[in-house]
Amino acid sequence: MSEQIELTDPVDHSVGGVSGHVFRRAFHIGMSIIPFVYYEYAEKLADALSITELQLVSSLTLSLILVEALRLKMGITIFGQRDYESKQVSALAWGGIAVGLTFLVLSDYPELVWPLILSLSLGDPFLGELRRKEIETKNVFIFGSLFIALIWLSCWHFTGTPIWIALIMGPLCVAAEWPRLRWIDDNATMLLIPLSFVIMLVPWL
Repeated sequence: MSEQIELTDPVDHSVGGVSGHVFRRAFHIGMSIIPFVYYEYAEKLADALSITELQLVSSLTLSLILVEALRLKMGITIFGQRDYESKQVSALAWGGIAVGLTFLVLSDYPELVWPLILSLSLGDPFLGELRRKEIETKNVFIFGSLFIALIWLSCWHFTGTPIWIALIMGPLCVAAEWPRLRWIDDNATMLLIPLSFVIMLVPWL
């Protein structure tokens, strides 16, 4: 998103005002359930459609891209989106595409998929709210790195994620959210940059 927009309160740009902003944050946090849905139900749904699980993910991701293209063509925004997203790919679409790519690449590694997606679904709103409170940039980085490291440590306990990765992924995920690019939302960078790093680690796991 643009630097000008980032310097203002995001509530001012949310369709629906405060309610839209709260809905956006709640939806973002709700993305945390996606790995559970995939690992519990994707196989059954794919079998019912006579396709593979990866074909299912691919179909959903491509459908999302098509719907987003139609939304941009019509120049509309929905409740919870930012007003400027009428003219650029939305954070929701970027996040959905990044999540889809994560499953396409790492679906056989739930111990990596879980913390990657939780780092986005929980970490991004956490960082955003810290900034809304005008906390110093250095402290945002420190608090955000600790918060995301705790996510990876929790996944070590529940899904067997290698514990040493937590020391790296906390600051890496926060750093990946840092770039302020006009056309690429941090929902993409915050997942795709760590995903690229994790892919390179897979042969060593």
